[in-house]
This record gives sequence, C-alpha cells and structure tokens, in this order.
Amino acid sequence: MEPMRLGFVGLGVMGAPMAGHWLRAGHDVTVWNRTAERATPLQEQGAKVAADLAELARNCDLIALCVSRSEDVQACLRAMIPHARPGTLFVDHSTIAPAVALELHEELQAAGMRFVDAPITGGSMGAQAGTLTIFMGGDEADTEAVAPYLAAYGRTVARVGGPGQGQVMKMANQIAVGGALLGMAECLAFADRAGLDLTQTHALIGAGAGGSWAFQNYGPKVLNQDWSPGFAVTHQRKDFGYVKEYASKIDANVPGTELVDDLLRPLEEEGHGQWTTAALFEVLRKGHTP
Repeated sequence: MEPMRLGFVGLGVMGAPMAGHWLRAGHDVTVWNRTAERATPLQEQGAKVAADLAELARNCDLIALCVSRSEDVQACLRAMIPHARPGTLFVDHSTIAPAVALELHEELQAAGMRFVDAPITGGSMGAQAGTLTIFMGGDEADTEAVAPYLAAYGRTVARVGGPGQGQVMKMANQIAVGGALLGMAECLAFADRAGLDLTQTHALIGAGAGGSWAFQNYGPKVLNQDWSPGFAVTHQRKDFGYVKEYASKIDANVPGTELVDDLLRPLEEEGHGQWTTAALFEVLRKGHTP
C-alpha cells in the first residue's frame, strides 16, 4: 500500500510542531493556515503550502485539523468536502463539542469520507517534544488506519470509543487539568502571600504528594512571571464551556470546573486571554474572587 499524502490545517502553537514531526518522519505533507506566513517555517523544512483548503483537499489522503472552536472545524471541513476524494480520512485534533464531532462524522460518512475525532493533551511542550496523549473516537478501522501517523507526535494514542467519544474523554481531561491548575496556582499564591521563597516552595512541594504536571510545567512560568502560552486562557475557558454544556446534558456535577472558569474570567475581561493559564496565579495573588 502506498503511503498516504498528508495534510495539516492549523499551524498554531500546537499544530505547527505536530506537522513538523510528520516532515521529520519523512512524510509527504501539505499545510494550510489562515495566517499564511505561519506556514513559512514548515515550507523551509520541506512542506508544500496549499493556496487554499480546496487545493489541500484535492491533494491529500489524510487531513489533520488543529484549530480553535467547533465553528472553525465545521467551516474548514465544509470548505474541503466538495474537493476531497471519497475515502479521504479527516482527523480533528481540535477540542470541540462532542455533539458537533458526532454530527461531522455523520456528515462525512454521508459524503463517502471518514472522520476521527482525536483531541490532544500535553500542551505546547508535548507538541514540540512529540509526547502528546491523543484520544481517538471513531470507527475502529479508521482509528487503526490513522494511529501509526499520529504516533509521530503522540506518545500515547488510544481509541476511547465510537464517534464523538474522543471529545468526551477530552472533556474529562479538562476537568482534571483545571483542578491541577488551581492546586498549583493557589499553592504558590498562598506561599507568596505568606512570605515563603517561591523557588523553594515549588521545588519542595512539586517533589512530594502535591506535585503534578501543572507544578512541573507551569510552576516555572509562575517563578519567571512568564505568561506566554502554553495553553491560553481563552482556549481553556472555551473548553470549560464545552465541559459545562456536556455535563448539563448528562446531569454531571462539575463544581471545580465552574470555579476555575470563574477565576480565569478576569484575565480574559482585562484583555489577557492569550496569556497562559498559569497566570491564574496572578488572579489569586491579587485576591480576586468569583
């Protein structure tokens, strides 16, 4: 069987390094991004750059997307469907509403194409290192077909159920992420208020039972007052919106998610939506309450 020609749509802080891993693995890769200049570094590494989504769809067998919202995924796919060949396999790494993922699976299936919802976790650091965790939802044959390609940037690639279930698992993941973020930020804000040495606090608590991925990866951002993403506040709050919507649908209680969402709100309202979520430390340090 001939290798698939790969396409990648969305070259932000996650998508660009992911597409780069495909190039370094020797794949034939075509890329497209709404802001065209973001494709230049990948073009210099050997990627083809499509003039538009129609061109990318005509020339690729497997197309990954890593964009922002449900509406963005819908718009991109609907721009490609009329130009893609039957059997084209679309893989969505964005975090979107589970109901939309299921809808897109059905829409693509009706068009003779395939769809796997495959949201990711691990942050920009994981994308750069190729150590992401990827939750796949879709038909078993489709997830088996795409898994070897996703292994280029995913250390853990797992099918978690049928269409839409990848996004449901991502909702569960974001609940845990929010709790760990709050624990890290609240701990360090408390230590700062109490006059403890933050570097020592981070080292000691991060090495014990209070340690977490957030402590390891976001703690240094707090110590350096570095609010560059990372994972941006606006994207985290978008994901929390999907969590709360789905929780309401299944009558699940998510008080921690609701609290962290409320605590992050001031950052977005003050124009800092593109800051890393680690800036929750600033909210707590200043004494903001929901």
